[in-house]
Amino acid sequence: MNSPAFDSTPLTIREMSIDDIAPVFHLGESLFTSDRYPSLYRVWDEWEVTGLFNTEPEYSLIAEITGQLAGFVLGSMISKPSVTYGYIIWLGVNPQMQRCGIADRLVDRLTERMITDGVRFMLMDTDPANTAAVNFFRRKGYGNERQHMFFSLDLAEHDYYGKLIDYERDRRDRR
Repeated sequence: MNSPAFDSTPLTIREMSIDDIAPVFHLGESLFTSDRYPSLYRVWDEWEVTGLFNTEPEYSLIAEITGQLAGFVLGSMISKPSVTYGYIIWLGVNPQMQRCGIADRLVDRLTERMITDGVRFMLMDTDPANTAAVNFFRRKGYGNERQHMFFSLDLAEHDYYGKLIDYERDRRDRR
């Protein structure tokens, strides 16, 4: 591990509990920032953690070392008529504990659970500029890469939309 203090300490992976929600949220908040990944189409917020914890707790896993949060994975199982697939939505590891096999163990445990539950196909997505994640998932055997295009427009910075909103507001007030 990065720190010698963690070298011989056992890593525990378990389902997230209600007491883990705040630490997981705060770790994710430090990892998934809009300045680092401005084109993220999913935005990290408390609903990401609580929503997945409430709907699919068996796919909300944490890793800890001596009671300290080391990382987490939040996933979902999606059933379609033709296939049931697993989706890794969020994967985060404490920066002080990265490159120590924590993400490997989290993804492996989530994958094992999903296989047991009938999943035969796994998906994940990441910003193409996140080379650490891209390399990690390639190493884990993920392939069949597809570039996704997500477009965004900050309406607060676009003059036309401000005028359109004013126009619609005036029109509504005249009624």
